Amino acid sequence: MRRSDWCRDVVSFSAMVALECTNVGLNTLYKAATLKGLNYHVFVVYAYGVAAFVLLPSPFITHRRGVLPPLSFSILCKIFVLGLIGCASQTMGYRGINMSSPTLASAISNLVPAFTFILAVIFRMEKLALKSSSSQAKIIGTIVSISGAFVVTLYKGPPIISTSSPSISLRLPQQPLHSSSASSWVIGALFLSVEYFLTPVWYIIQAHIIKEYPSEPTVVFFYTLFVSFSAAIVSLVTEPNLSIWIVTPGIALASILCSGIFGSFLGNTIHTWAIRMKGPVYVAMFKPLAIIIAIAMGIALLGDSLYLGSVIGATIISIGFYTVMWGKAQEEMVDDCTVSSLESPNAEKAPLLQSYKIEEI
Repeated sequence: MRRSDWCRDVVSFSAMVALECTNVGLNTLYKAATLKGLNYHVFVVYAYGVAAFVLLPSPFITHRRGVLPPLSFSILCKIFVLGLIGCASQTMGYRGINMSSPTLASAISNLVPAFTFILAVIFRMEKLALKSSSSQAKIIGTIVSISGAFVVTLYKGPPIISTSSPSISLRLPQQPLHSSSASSWVIGALFLSVEYFLTPVWYIIQAHIIKEYPSEPTVVFFYTLFVSFSAAIVSLVTEPNLSIWIVTPGIALASILCSGIFGSFLGNTIHTWAIRMKGPVYVAMFKPLAIIIAIAMGIALLGDSLYLGSVIGATIISIGFYTVMWGKAQEEMVDDCTVSSLESPNAEKAPLLQSYKIEEI
């Protein structure tokens, strides 16, 4: 493996892990903000508006370079469709977290790899040869990883590490399943399921767009602008009370700014870059890590206990995750060998052609 490829793999892996950590924290912060009265429609409008404002110079900077194809109306229409899907996905997701919890969102997000893998195979963005060891590794790893996530969700087990008090006071009010909030918990789970079905669709469309126009900041700028615009229209129709648009300084404003900068801006830019470099399945495979990160943050920041089910599930998720990564690495090695074998005959023929010309002279 070339040094540049190795560095690219390390950077993409580190960026995706850091992004999943950030998303879990942002979801927890958003949940705390909604408990203070923040409306989820307004949150999407403001958060994506902040991201669009930060990315505002990007179209002018990339245009000056002159190495990109023209930003045609067709590309803008595709980004607008991507924005509509993103608006629907984000609205469903934040509504689901509002009615349930960030931990449930992390658990249901484990459906993303399966949906993404199926769509990538259908649209021929992912190779699938059942007799190939790399394809078998990707299929088995995806199933194992999702199974581990459901083990974490459904099996608790005895506590292994018990903590007496949280290190940081960020604990949210608990919403027991067997209570009057059970119906809202189920509805929240349905909203989250819709979000994590739309997310793979977003990955696939984004992969096509970034292949046609390979400029992540510009694409993400127009995407965040269209999401904010679409969410504003939906909010004005569904929420006639204009007082919800007033956000006072506090946890609500902090949630909007953090989500706008670290989620909508950096998160979407990293996702788009990783999709272009490694493909949609690679990006989706980091979703099962969210439940592990949520548990780790709960222990470290909220004083939660560590249970046997979490350890078993995390181990299964890790095995499945690295199995898929091994399959992807094997495919890349085969592709590199294929390219090298195609280039080598030309290299061998060059000296012969040169000697032939010398003899003629």
